[in-house]
Amino acid sequence: MRHVVLILVILITTSLPAVAQDTTSAAPSTAIIEGDTLAAVDLRAVVIFPPAPPADRKSAARWDRLVYNVKKVYPYAKKAAEQLTYYRNVLDTIPGEKARKQYMKKAEKELQDKFGNEIQDLTFSQGKILIKLIYRETGNSTYDIVQQLRGRFTAFIWQTLARIFGYDLKTGYDPGGSDQAIEQIVLMIEAGAL
Repeated sequence: MRHVVLILVILITTSLPAVAQDTTSAAPSTAIIEGDTLAAVDLRAVVIFPPAPPADRKSAARWDRLVYNVKKVYPYAKKAAEQLTYYRNVLDTIPGEKARKQYMKKAEKELQDKFGNEIQDLTFSQGKILIKLIYRETGNSTYDIVQQLRGRFTAFIWQTLARIFGYDLKTGYDPGGSDQAIEQIVLMIEAGAL
């Protein structure tokens, strides 16, 4: 009798996952290729993340702090990339160097009014991460962006000031090397896992 009950329990539990499939998604479409009817199903992208950070308290605390910092500055990096694209498109339509400079000064004032206090409240670590994430989002270092939009002299002045305070506007982004943890956190944010 025990064997029969055990077999029934195994059969019931193994058939449950088959019943629990998602039936709310749209029905697969079909395509006829060389006379064969094939199902065409759109699948969501799946991101596989490496194992969680080490379990010791010190490493876990560093990981948690990095996650907090990246989550705080990543929206600013995304916004910076959007604004850069917008400003470049607008600058392409403005004739004359003087008009472009006036527009950039006006845009700089608007950005300062909108984000100045928030950016100034960032910690040192958050500032360094923001510089790296801006490079990730735009493909250009912060120094290059300032140089393109405001000129070499202004970029030199900002780089000098940044170096005094321990930053480097020429910092790049290496997702496979030194910035691998930041890249993992960004991918987790984009996938909705954080």
